[in-house]
Amino acid sequence: MAMRFENYGGLKCRVVTQLPEGTPPRLVVVLCHGFGAPGHDLVPIGDELFKLCPALADSVEFVFPAAPLSLEELGYGGGRAWWHIDMEELVGAVESGDLRILRDRRPEGIDQARDQLLSLLDEVRQQTNLPHNRFVLGGFSQGSMLAVETALNWAEPPGGLCLWSSTLVSEVQWRAKAARLKGVPVVQSHGRQDPILPFAAALLLRDLLVEAGANVNFLEFCGPHTITLPGLQALVEMLARL
Repeated sequence: MAMRFENYGGLKCRVVTQLPEGTPPRLVVVLCHGFGAPGHDLVPIGDELFKLCPALADSVEFVFPAAPLSLEELGYGGGRAWWHIDMEELVGAVESGDLRILRDRRPEGIDQARDQLLSLLDEVRQQTNLPHNRFVLGGFSQGSMLAVETALNWAEPPGGLCLWSSTLVSEVQWRAKAARLKGVPVVQSHGRQDPILPFAAALLLRDLLVEAGANVNFLEFCGPHTITLPGLQALVEMLARL
């Protein structure tokens, strides 16, 4: 596995590939980390995906952007965020079962994060000459929410979405644009014991995507807020098909 550093859309990115230098990819996968994680948090996944399907080495490049906001002052060490989250409020909402606080709210800062990710995608498109449907967007937790927001606002839909431990936010805006994802393959996985983003909220996101006509492969598992091997395997299968 080879890794290089790039700056796309003002975001520091780690690019993982097994393609010979100078060989353009035929598929680009952009995966965004979750709230509070360091910018390199998901990078090892690139190597894991190549091991699960060695054939991907001939065509796929993985891009792992680091979120723009530092959480050092909040005690998260090297942690970063796409937008700020009031964790105390979120935990209280989860404990009370009030999912409306997730569904109804448009997170402050999501527009700026989306615009930076859109700029990243457009820069990589110009560099690779690939059409929109040769990109797969995804991520974990907050990063997966950003992937949905970005897919709904890109000039054309991506070739696929991968949503590990995601949830429904900004429901009014997402529902208004969801039809753009008709026919788009989606991998979505979520733990039934997730203490951070409730399983019930994941079902709401799944239902919105299904109603919009997306081809959703929903994987539920007995576990918490995490990425599982079946979740990785489902992404590999999607990439192999693409």
